[in-house]
Amino acid sequence: MEYSMTTQFFMELLGTLILVLFGDGVCACVTLNKSKGQNSGWIVITIAWGLAVCMGVLVAGPYTGAHLNPAVSAGLAAAGMFPWSSVPVYAAGQMIGGVLGGILVWIFYKDHYDATDNDTAKLGTFCTAPAIRNYSLNFLCEVIATLALVFIIISFSTKGNCCDPKHFKFGLAALGPIPVTLLIIALGMSLGGPTGYAMNPARDLSPRIAHAICMKGDNDWAYSWVPVLGPMVGGLIAGWCGALLLQI
Repeated sequence: MEYSMTTQFFMELLGTLILVLFGDGVCACVTLNKSKGQNSGWIVITIAWGLAVCMGVLVAGPYTGAHLNPAVSAGLAAAGMFPWSSVPVYAAGQMIGGVLGGILVWIFYKDHYDATDNDTAKLGTFCTAPAIRNYSLNFLCEVIATLALVFIIISFSTKGNCCDPKHFKFGLAALGPIPVTLLIIALGMSLGGPTGYAMNPARDLSPRIAHAICMKGDNDWAYSWVPVLGPMVGGLIAGWCGALLLQI
């Protein structure tokens, strides 16, 4: 069934809102003072982020395919799997959803933000920051991580991974959001160390804007271009590589 562009816009918004609510929610849970999950660690964050993507995909997937990420939308368009004309609409919904998700996390954990004095830690519950600030290498890390993300997402649609019930063939596509969930967890555990694996402007810039709206303190705008441009470049490269190398 073809849904209207308005419906697709709102479902991308809602799916991304859910993604950020759960994803930034676990960052707040693990980081903020007096939270029951404080100091539970990186493994909890990476698993919960994978599940956050899963929840967003379950909501938006039937209507839009659940991109939930401007870099994914652009990458799929570059691969010829999505119309370029729809990319701005999807990206607008994703970015707005990310802001609203960040605001909801702030409301949910308001008492714990008030109980936490470390402004850097509080900002880190909304958006990413480099472990070692080296803009050129940080940018490259985001390019590579997003290239891997989008290229592997495109590979889910290759002939060998697609469902073919007529011939009793069931590939990764038969598992719904599970493959992308595992992919996000793997990326976080393997490639998340240097930059926090943003891989998504709607996951980073949008909640950073929510932080600027809701809280006082430095928003680290000097770094904010890295988790926007890096993922967009990586997504586009992945799309072009997918069109050239994969049977899609």
